[in-house]
Amino acid sequence: MRIKFLLIALLVSFIGFSQTINDYKAVIVPLKYDFLKTENQYRLATMTKSNLIKAGFQAFYTNEEIPAEYADRCQLLYVDVKRDNGFLVTKLFVVFKDCYGKEVYTSEMGKSKEKDYELAYRESLDLAFVSVNKLHYKYSGNAVSGSTKAVANVSTAVVTSNNVAATPVADISDPNLLYAQPTENGFQLIDKTPRVVMKLLKTSRPDSFIAIKDGIQGSLNAKDNQWFFEYYQNDKLVSEKVSVKF
Repeated sequence: MRIKFLLIALLVSFIGFSQTINDYKAVIVPLKYDFLKTENQYRLATMTKSNLIKAGFQAFYTNEEIPAEYADRCQLLYVDVKRDNGFLVTKLFVVFKDCYGKEVYTSEMGKSKEKDYELAYRESLDLAFVSVNKLHYKYSGNAVSGSTKAVANVSTAVVTSNNVAATPVADISDPNLLYAQPTENGFQLIDKTPRVVMKLLKTSRPDSFIAIKDGIQGSLNAKDNQWFFEYYQNDKLVSEKVSVKF
């Protein structure tokens, strides 16, 4: 029975990891990148979305209301623009990640020797997107649902270690369901608005995160196939049930 379970887990995991960029319906674009000080500085978010649309993608900003057909966040890609330090040269590249923060594709480096920041960023980003355009993206219609990926993750976690709790599977019918978007050090949980409700920082355990909500720091822990936001208030431990889809 244990061997059968292991084979099923490996099969489902293979299905999840065998996806290509064409298996994702759309791309979510952040308004701010780590190397910038303000949202849409130098219009980089606008340029990113424009380049994605030119490359054939459906693209939405993180603060846009997303159509119901894109409700499964694990069928979407999350784009980020990174800057590589260079002397007298501006270097940018584009990274596409899935809903778990796993890199799906990284573009070639775009470079510019322009001294004006806006011109340099514009040229570098456009050159980085040359390699993205060469992908000839076209949605395949074979998107793996978030629930399938969740099963793969839960199965792998159980097989790998009996000492780590299995990651809860989200109830997509829950009206208060929060969606996890990958960040540099963890995730941010957003509602359907979308509005950032909670920020998560990774720990050494896949079933526990450092969590920050409304200025309160606590932890998000998996218990009994559910997530709980736990923190201290007036020296008493408070535990709030949270429905999350990773």
